[in-house]
Amino acid sequence: MSQEYGANSLLSYNKYLRVPDLISLQDCLSGPEHHDELLFITVHQAYELWFKQILHELDAALAMMRSDRVPAAARTMRRVVEIEKLLVNQIHILESMTPINFLGFRDKLNPASGFQSMQFREIEMTSGHKLENILNEFRDDSFAKERLQKRYQAPSLSDEFFALLRRRGLNAPADDKSLSETEQKKLYGQRTQAVLEVLTHFEERYEEFQLAETLLEHDEYFSLWRAHHIK
Repeated sequence: MSQEYGANSLLSYNKYLRVPDLISLQDCLSGPEHHDELLFITVHQAYELWFKQILHELDAALAMMRSDRVPAAARTMRRVVEIEKLLVNQIHILESMTPINFLGFRDKLNPASGFQSMQFREIEMTSGHKLENILNEFRDDSFAKERLQKRYQAPSLSDEFFALLRRRGLNAPADDKSLSETEQKKLYGQRTQAVLEVLTHFEERYEEFQLAETLLEHDEYFSLWRAHHIK
């Protein structure tokens, strides 16, 4: 941390939030500078900040599920869902930029792509969508690959949720990649039945029901953001 933000300086809003540093990070590549490139950078940097917060909340929810703090985990996942609703709405700000405006600076961004977002992939893996080929896409980025490797190997939200259901007496077997396709289908059916038990007996399983609902909403809104962003 620079001397400006050192322990001996008086705290202020700008110093606490590192505003001078923050507003210096939007480096436009177009020349002459295209008006809409700042909007494009700002929106995507805001995404990355929210992705960081989502990962912070997902890690907390995982720890809470492991310690059987189910209401706390559900509340934490509720915050994730509210952030994701905001991300979906943020897409409309980008839509104020016309395709012609975007093409005015798009060639300067090649070969960069939004799907190279390390944190986006971390959220996917933490949520249970783990594809080994994604690790290969980051093979030349040691920082990103190390983080993604940890997410790939760590238990996902799905793993922890079904482990929680097992501890609470439901037949929700753990995933096992060594099983045959037939055995995998049987396992999937048992886990589906366990979730249905929670959803259809929500009064008796109210804590598990609230958590299941927020996990389903997380799936819904994260997928919705991805679909909107592609379009």
